[in-house]
Amino acid sequence: MKNSYLKLHIAVILSGFTGIFGKLISLNEGLLVWYRTFFSAIILFFLLKLTQTSVAITIREKLKISRSGIFIAIHWVFFYASIKYSNISIGVVCYCLTSFFTAIFDPLLNRNKFVFSQFIFSGITLLGISLIFKFDSSYHTGIMLGCISSAFAALYTIYNERLVKTYDSKVINYYQMTGGTISLTILLPFYLFLFPVNSLIPNERDFFYLLLLSSFCTVALYVLFAEALKKTPAYTTNLTFNLEPIYAIILAFIFFNEGKEMGKPFYVGLFFVFASVILQTIISFNKKK
Repeated sequence: MKNSYLKLHIAVILSGFTGIFGKLISLNEGLLVWYRTFFSAIILFFLLKLTQTSVAITIREKLKISRSGIFIAIHWVFFYASIKYSNISIGVVCYCLTSFFTAIFDPLLNRNKFVFSQFIFSGITLLGISLIFKFDSSYHTGIMLGCISSAFAALYTIYNERLVKTYDSKVINYYQMTGGTISLTILLPFYLFLFPVNSLIPNERDFFYLLLLSSFCTVALYVLFAEALKKTPAYTTNLTFNLEPIYAIILAFIFFNEGKEMGKPFYVGLFFVFASVILQTIISFNKKK
């Protein structure tokens, strides 16, 4: 169990850099995610060959795994859109709503009991984000996109929790990235028609950042994430990932000086978000003891 929590926290630290790359890469969110899934699928293909991991599963199983890749791809598109329409801090704070959506979706999809305490604590997170939304109108679009992103992140985690019990984490992520790439390839022409761009090819700087994003913040992150899910439940995993905003906001303040952009409502809302994370962590720890 300790090993699983260590892997989970390393994954959380890596995830704190995803927003930074989203700000550094000049491509729009649709192209950014397509290159991220595409490069990640290639890296995972060679990783599977290098480790001689068997991928001998049926076509039906491949399709089942690939479907969850659609959830993560859509989550990323809305996540990066949230960052580009607001900033890194807003995007990652909205990600904390993943535990709220997990508390709703998990009982519905897995036929588990609704846990009232999860709704209470997740409601505090929702209150914090609603305060930012109400008092800081400049971030309305980014907040709405971030909320949609967290809903798909919750669906991905719940679906992934089932897969890790049966399949190797590298195999899961390979077919998820492949599924995400194929689905975005189909949808991207329509997306680019609505949101046209000057160039489809990343420049040298973007290419370098995409490689770092794909190798460390995707392949390494999601393999660790899948491994951790074997021993930790979806709600606990999403709860731990609520620590991501702490790392991401600190990085955003350091590299992009976002602290000067944020008004008082942001910090009031952030207080409620972090209070929810701390309270949920204490309750979960006491229950385990």
